[in-house]
Amino acid sequence: MNRKARIEQALTGALTPMHLEVTDESHMHNVPAGAESHFKVLVVSDAFAGDKRIGRHRRVNALLREELDGGMHALAIHAWTPDEWFEKGGGRAPESPQCMGGAKTQG
Repeated sequence: MNRKARIEQALTGALTPMHLEVTDESHMHNVPAGAESHFKVLVVSDAFAGDKRIGRHRRVNALLREELDGGMHALAIHAWTPDEWFEKGGGRAPESPQCMGGAKTQG
């Protein structure tokens, strides 16, 4: 099972999301092909109701601790309630900025 599938499995099992997007953004960074090192997660769940942003991020990081300890270098987290999903993103994950390091910015 690849890293994306493991992330999806961990978040789905713990948060029962209404919507989940896991995007491998490794190709946008100066890493070897197939690195599976940079990910963006949009997870929409009622489980976040009443939690502050830092608490939501801590929860997601804790659920993905094994991946973070096992070579995942970066994780962009968008953890929203269903109402926030439509208010903030119109049903879409925000775009990630371009990588600021390595050969990807050389030109």
